[in-house]
Order: sequence, then C-alpha cells, then structure tokens
Amino acid sequence: MVHHTMNSNNTSAPSASRNNKAIEQKGVWVDRMAKVSSLPGRLRLWASALVSGPGRRWWQTGLTALIVGSLAACAVGTRDSTPPGVGPGAVASGSLPPDVLRGGSRWTAVQWADLPGWGQDQLFEAWNAWVRGCERPAPQQAQLCAEVRPLAIATPEEQRAWIERRLQPYRVVEPSGSAPSGLLTGYYEPIMAASRVPTATHRTPLHGPPAGLAKGQTWYTRKDIDTLPAARAALQGKAIAWVADPIDALILQIQGSGRLRITEPDGRQRVVRLAFAAHNGQPYQSVGRWLLDQRAIREASWESIKAWAVSNPSRLNDMLWSNPRTVFFREEALSEFDAQFGPRGAQGVPLTPGRSIAVDPTSIPYGTPVWLASQGQAFNGQKLVMAQDTGGAITGAVRADLFTGWGSWDDPAYQLASRLKQPLQLWVLWPRSGG
Repeated sequence: MVHHTMNSNNTSAPSASRNNKAIEQKGVWVDRMAKVSSLPGRLRLWASALVSGPGRRWWQTGLTALIVGSLAACAVGTRDSTPPGVGPGAVASGSLPPDVLRGGSRWTAVQWADLPGWGQDQLFEAWNAWVRGCERPAPQQAQLCAEVRPLAIATPEEQRAWIERRLQPYRVVEPSGSAPSGLLTGYYEPIMAASRVPTATHRTPLHGPPAGLAKGQTWYTRKDIDTLPAARAALQGKAIAWVADPIDALILQIQGSGRLRITEPDGRQRVVRLAFAAHNGQPYQSVGRWLLDQRAIREASWESIKAWAVSNPSRLNDMLWSNPRTVFFREEALSEFDAQFGPRGAQGVPLTPGRSIAVDPTSIPYGTPVWLASQGQAFNGQKLVMAQDTGGAITGAVRADLFTGWGSWDDPAYQLASRLKQPLQLWVLWPRSGG
C-alpha cells in the first residue's frame, strides 16, 4: 500500500482527551478485555492484544486463530516455561556500538533508559503486528521471528526482557547527526458507498491500471486522463466501480486503499477492498496545500476541501489537476476474517491499527520494530510500532505516518488521522551483532 498524506492543517487539533475518548467509544483501539477475561494467564495477554483492534467480530476470528496457533506450537514439543531468548534481563550497558549511516539517516546507539516511556507500553498490543510482519520478514529481522512467535503469549515482563537482550536501540537522526523534531501524521482506510455501474448519484470511476503500465513508468497526468482521448481510451473497460464525486475518488487515491460498499447491477450489496495496484509515475502534490496557497481555505481538512468544491464547481478541475498523480487499484475479496485487518502495506503484510507505521524505507527498513514518541493534541505518548508501509509524502529520516484503522468520516479512525500532525522522535530496535 503506497499512500500520500494530505495534512496541511494550519489550525490547532482537538484535545487529546477528546480524541482518546472517541477512540474508546468507537473502537479504533477499544479494550475488549472482558471478552477474554476467562482465559488463563499468558493466553489471556495475547488474546487481549488481538481483540484490541477494530471490528465487532475480531475477538471471535482472531481468538480462533490464536488458540489454533497456540495448540500447534505446543504440539511441536515440550518447552521450558521461559520463552526462547528470555534471560535474566537486559544486556549490560558497557560501550555502545558506533553510529550507523543508513541511506537518508544516521542511527545513534543509546541506552534503554534513554527511551521516553520505555517500560510503560503494553507491548502485547504491538506483538500481533510483529507476528504479522514475520510473514514477510526483512533479512535482518528473519532470525528473530522464530523467537517472536512464541513470545506472543509471554508476560509483558518477559517480552520486555527479551527485547532488551536481543535488540539495541538507536536514535534516528539526520545524516549530519543533528536531531531536529520530526513529523508524525496519520492515515486510514476509508469506507465508502459505490456502484458497479455509473448512476445519477455515482459518476466518478475508480480505475484499475491500464494495460502495459510498468512500475516506475511515467504515464498521463490527472488532467490528461480527464481531457485526452488517448488517455481515456487506454482506461476503457478498466473501471472497477463508481463513487459519488471526484473528492471521494481523490481521498481513496491519497489514502492508497479503501473499502467499498458496492451495489451490484442486480441490487445486491457487498463489501470489497480496493488495494493499491500502481500509479501514473507523476509527482504527488497536495490539493490542500494548493487551496491554502490560493487562500481559498483556512485549514486543509477534507471537510473544508469538500465544502470549497461544492461552492466552487467551476474551479473544481483546477484543484484536482494541481495534483498530477493518479492511483490505480485492484479489487480484492474481503472475507469476514480479512475485514478485521487493515490493508497490506508495502511490506506485504496487513496493517495493525495504532501499531503499524509508514516510513521512508531508505531510512528505516520494512519490518523493523520502532519506538515512537510524540507529544501533541491529537496523540500524546510513546509506544512500540512496526515499520510496515510507505507513502509518497513520507520522506526523510524522522518521518512516520501512523495507521489509525478504517471507517467513514464520522469514525475515530478518520478523526485521528485527519488531525495528527505533530513533532516526532524515533528509535529503531535493531538485532545485536552476534545475538
């Protein structure tokens, strides 16, 4: 999933307490611990991590997978009650490793005590994202996956001790060594109504890629697609579905994926996922930034952009064409089980709300566990996350986009994603040499 972040809000975000309350009420990170309180010890800990994601039936499907997986693991043979790799505690501090130059960033080794909030995060909430990442691990992380999986049912203390023993924290800074404040934004998976055929209320198509489009190839611009007969002919028969208006289509393209409640020609309705397939190779430009530069709006929220579009229909194309990039999709079936996960990120694994981030892969490799710290009105805290995605606007050493979940405009996933724009610090947790 390759998305773009449209977040140029010039106004202050709502209070963190209000955002956190909405999340608790609406289910982005809802605590469903009551559903699994009867489970024993360590099994209950991992189950609580599974049910913390959105989705009414997640605790049923996820818990089934948990129990089956746990029984399979037990069938391999009897193991010691201490999970693999868990020793008496962290490796003695001693001398720290030298700095690592990684593409567009520098990693500076630090002590665990230097990580703000370390020891306070509920690590089991991130462990599901880690286990999913082990489906397609990066080479440097693959060696850890055999230990990560059984640790899913370990206690938080055992998980933390294992991390401290096996991994070395590095502060991510600029290549020069300077450590300016980075930027944290958010993105989500939109849910929208759509029609399989064009109708009076659904007139904007969402296309699959044109035949012969190669990765990295520069193709027609957004304006070309709307105006040139050759571009329109190349997309003939490629429409997957139609949405209400061009702004809805733009939202899906910028977020990189979405869920459609499609009405079929016979009247049946079903929910499918649109996954990122390709883009036209043109540079991404923020329509929100364009409107701000035009002094047409005061804040670059989708509500403001939609309101402006309704009031200025004669200038709608000017706004849309200011972003030459167009995204093409592919349709995926969405089973009841798959609906409890986010779309697949650039790493190739499903994203976990609140625990998956998009990064610049030249700075932080996919599959890397990352300690994130950010203080602001939309989010205030520190937590373990996994680098599992990227985006057209996600560039630079200290830059991350937090996946907040899925929903429509009145859901907390959108509310948090649209308001999240605040300072950021990152630490990569990298395997110790010889570990």
